Amino acid sequence: MKLSDLKPAYGSVKTNYRRGRGQGSGGGGTATRGHKGAQSRSGHSKKVGFEGGQMPLQRRLPKFGFKNVNRINYNGINLDAIQKLVDTAKVTEINFDVLVANGLAHKNDLIKIMGRGTLTASVKITAHAFTATAKKAIEEKGGTINDTK
Repeated sequence: MKLSDLKPAYGSVKTNYRRGRGQGSGGGGTATRGHKGAQSRSGHSKKVGFEGGQMPLQRRLPKFGFKNVNRINYNGINLDAIQKLVDTAKVTEINFDVLVANGLAHKNDLIKIMGRGTLTASVKITAHAFTATAKKAIEEKGGTINDTK
């Protein structure tokens, strides 16, 4: 076997069909586009969701719901994650930079401390928001809270 003997598999290569090149070619006249109508014209493109004139699905279904443009999305961090951070990193003061450095938050996040889990260490925490249960748990262990709203 030589490189010059290699051929593509039978049927895998099709010859290009040249449309609109005269009646003798078999694809002349209307160039296989039929007669008249939008689809026979150049530059035609259907709208997304067009159903041939039938009322499209996105117009048949009712509108519902609403997006509040003033909503503030917080990245929630629970007390059990803070306790784990205190155990592993041996920190007594937790602020935004510590959370970002340890992968618990991203640089553009707003932080909210949530109340899941138990806290055994006395920690000073600075965050954008706190839940009532988280505040209570932190203050019970002698920790302090700094709210930066």
